[in-house]
Amino acid sequence: MLLKASLVFYCAIQIVQTFYLPGLAPNTYCDLDSDGNEIEGCANVIKVYANRLDSEKSVLPFDYRRFPFCEAKGGPRPTENLGQVLFGERLTPAPISLEYRKQVACNVICEKEMIIPGSDKSKNTDKSKMADLKSSQLLMRAIQLNYQQHWIADNLPAVFCYKVQPIKNGPIVTHCDRSFPIGCYVAEKGEQRDFCNSDIGRYTEEKAFYLFNHLDIAITYHPASDKSEWLSTLPDGAKARNPGRIIDIRVTVSSVDQTLKKVKDQPTTCEIYKETPPQFFKRDKGPKTKTVAYSYSVSWVGNETIKWSSRWDYILNSLQEGEIQWFQILNSLVIVIFMSGMIAMILLRTLHRDIARYNMESVEDAQEEFGWKLVHGDVFRPPAKGMLLSVFLGNGVQLFFMTLITLFFACLGFLSPANRGFLMTCAVVCYVLMGTPAGYSSARIYKMFGGEKWKSNVLLTAFLVPGLVFGCFFLLNLVLWGEGSSAAMPFGTLVAILALWFCVSAPLTFIGAYFGFKRSPIENPVRTNQIPRQVPPQSCYTRPLPGVLMGAILPFGCIFLQLYFILNSIWSHHVYYMFGFLFLVFIILIITCSETAILLCYFHLCAEDYNWWWRSFMTTGFTSVYLFLYSIHFFVTKMAISGTASTFLFFGYTVMMVFGFFLITGCMGFFSCFWFVRKIYSVVKVD
Repeated sequence: MLLKASLVFYCAIQIVQTFYLPGLAPNTYCDLDSDGNEIEGCANVIKVYANRLDSEKSVLPFDYRRFPFCEAKGGPRPTENLGQVLFGERLTPAPISLEYRKQVACNVICEKEMIIPGSDKSKNTDKSKMADLKSSQLLMRAIQLNYQQHWIADNLPAVFCYKVQPIKNGPIVTHCDRSFPIGCYVAEKGEQRDFCNSDIGRYTEEKAFYLFNHLDIAITYHPASDKSEWLSTLPDGAKARNPGRIIDIRVTVSSVDQTLKKVKDQPTTCEIYKETPPQFFKRDKGPKTKTVAYSYSVSWVGNETIKWSSRWDYILNSLQEGEIQWFQILNSLVIVIFMSGMIAMILLRTLHRDIARYNMESVEDAQEEFGWKLVHGDVFRPPAKGMLLSVFLGNGVQLFFMTLITLFFACLGFLSPANRGFLMTCAVVCYVLMGTPAGYSSARIYKMFGGEKWKSNVLLTAFLVPGLVFGCFFLLNLVLWGEGSSAAMPFGTLVAILALWFCVSAPLTFIGAYFGFKRSPIENPVRTNQIPRQVPPQSCYTRPLPGVLMGAILPFGCIFLQLYFILNSIWSHHVYYMFGFLFLVFIILIITCSETAILLCYFHLCAEDYNWWWRSFMTTGFTSVYLFLYSIHFFVTKMAISGTASTFLFFGYTVMMVFGFFLITGCMGFFSCFWFVRKIYSVVKVD
């Protein structure tokens, strides 16, 4: 038996060692053979792609092809998944080609004629060159807002590393961004902005736009050795051609006015000297034409210590908030778990005493009912606006399961930063497929309320909340279209999303509602009186608004430390990779929302207020209001966004996220209170 178990364990280990997540399989590259051809099964050319350009000072990303940069000659654009399209990613073949282990001194990519706009706009009237003029204007605006380029090779971002001092008088550390700047701007009085501060004596011209037109690309690769396990997977001809795997791509930018060497009037190579002046342009009285040359150099370095599986580590470890995030998350978890335990202990002890008192055998004492037992005849009375509540609950269930499943797959590594767009794609697919639980739960709750308009319930569950979100999304998409941003969703993608909604999500909702209405209504443990009981005057802390304000503080307390990193990932384009902690925080959020809602529900029932349906939903759902206030704080203190369109887009997308969070947390509070109320009234003796 032990031998069989050992054999099974060994086979499992071998399977794990040969398993790669989708899209994360390593690529091996080799030198060309003696005839100058690629070896079959081992490529020599590394494809490079240019992604969208974005900035921390603007919400609007732009396509690479909208700028006066060099473009690749031919070659199909790779197909983006749904998540990449939603985030505005547009991959374009880069204008350079990299060959494995081939050193490049200084090659010219192309020469571009740019029309620099003048300060007098009335003179910019040449219609034949209007497209070039707008392209140059966009470039100057992007330089002023510190837009960044994103290049990808071998599914690895080309990073831009620089020295920073995160703490005053602290150590200087190396920080690596997954993008590199396209230029920098020097304002009036010689104010050097962004990367112009890197060389104080070089970028000094006032009101000048410096263009980083030269790239120094340093590529580190892991060469194969006799100890390399993957060497046996290569064809025989490749083993002798210095195979290796790319583990690091770094870019250094510079602004230079190169000395070009031309063959038949076409630039081929270039030379850069220490005294080479930078490439810049300024707004003069009228538009003028300027020729700009783009160039690059490539160097290859072997490294046998870093493995391919660890090639993302230096990017993730260079994040400035890494150690702080670990400490804050652990501190938050300890506090929340301790407070949750205290609430659970107090609640269980008090309830045990109440139930024992209500179930006394003395008839005289039993006649003197008090506390939450007094409202047993009204506690299950259907609430006002029961239709809307059931619709919100159905959509909350749909979003809840979408979040839970997405975070679960993220914890397994399927949605890592290397799998671009997979996180959003997984969320959309899970949301569409969770239509059945939404329709079922909404129908069951509405039928329990005694509702008879089942057709309206089904239609509202399938179309109300998704319609509101889609309407807001379409409005924001119009703004993106007007600004010419790459984040504007193409018409075909809009049609595809509508098809997913109407052809998949809505039918699944109808199926769930059919099974929900087909089942018999949920039977409550006590009967409801015909005449409603009058609710006595409430104290300050048991009134609706103070209760909601207090009840949402604890759930928000367990997530607000994570919000900074999540918002940084969304708006500042930082890498978020700690999905294990995020999943744990989500579980803690579920527990905290449930215990908080149950505790306040118990207090209200003891105060003889039986209107708990909407209050249980709003108590935890109000956490979204604190989320919105924190987003405003983040916008004011942490972001440098300028422009009306970017501000409108920020708050538009924030409102959509807050609304979804409102439904998720409200759903948690309602169902926990529903279970609690049914449980306590099912164990007491009611005449």
